[in-house]
Amino acid sequence: MTATATPPLRWTAEAVWEAVTPVLPGFTVEVLPRIDSTNTELMRRARAGQCEPTLLVAEVQTAGRGRLGRPWHNAAGDSLMFSLGLPLAPQGWSGLSLAVGVSIAESLQPVAAPGRARVGLKWPNDLWLDDDRKLGGILVETASLIGAPEAPHGMGRAARYVVAGVGINVRPPQADGLSTPPGSLRDVDDRLDAPAALLRVVPPLVAMLQSFEAYGFAPMQPRFQQRDVLRGREVTLSDGGAGTAHGVAEDGALLVLTPEGMRAVTSAEISVRPAGQALPGA
Repeated sequence: MTATATPPLRWTAEAVWEAVTPVLPGFTVEVLPRIDSTNTELMRRARAGQCEPTLLVAEVQTAGRGRLGRPWHNAAGDSLMFSLGLPLAPQGWSGLSLAVGVSIAESLQPVAAPGRARVGLKWPNDLWLDDDRKLGGILVETASLIGAPEAPHGMGRAARYVVAGVGINVRPPQADGLSTPPGSLRDVDDRLDAPAALLRVVPPLVAMLQSFEAYGFAPMQPRFQQRDVLRGREVTLSDGGAGTAHGVAEDGALLVLTPEGMRAVTSAEISVRPAGQALPGA
């Protein structure tokens, strides 16, 4: 029997462009069948002086990266992988990856069910499903602007080119060798494929980045707390410390109650991973 060919993905690039360009002049959308990494490509362009607002989507990434340089593997249609690059000049950068996560999670599950939302956030940059399965990841990078105009909403502050990379499982991936069981968009909404998800998440993400530029992470803090999968859990820190997660501060630092007292953990210092189930009453 001859195998049935997988139909080509029907991307929503024009619809995304129409939704975003009124608030982000000069915005372009590119969809590539294959590339090493969308983040790497936009960073290459930025360092060469190409700093226009750009959404770069890849059907396949051959060298996709997650946190700490971990590889992100996929086949066409299995994942939604894109990077959004634009000049940005916030007052401070703390909490940016968390704010990106809030925007993506709310777009994928706009109305949270009673109790904890199914699409949750694991500090600092992972999307989780049902508190125990990894749905996707976020990688935010910045580069100095070269020969680019000042960010339109920069309010006189120094601008940088920000690249927000997002990878989300669309179909359930193989769990072999994964430390955390995987989740997929089909578990959230079986009508979602990569093109539909792209149109759903990108316009709100642009609006969130513009809001972050003006106000920082603090207004996002309560929304992160609603989806915080670590809150109330015992956690182990990569430097050997341990404690109970108590949410995040207004600057996005993870608050961990340790035997020595409350500790504010930043993504630049250590990584955090769950070390057990939620505590009674948490």
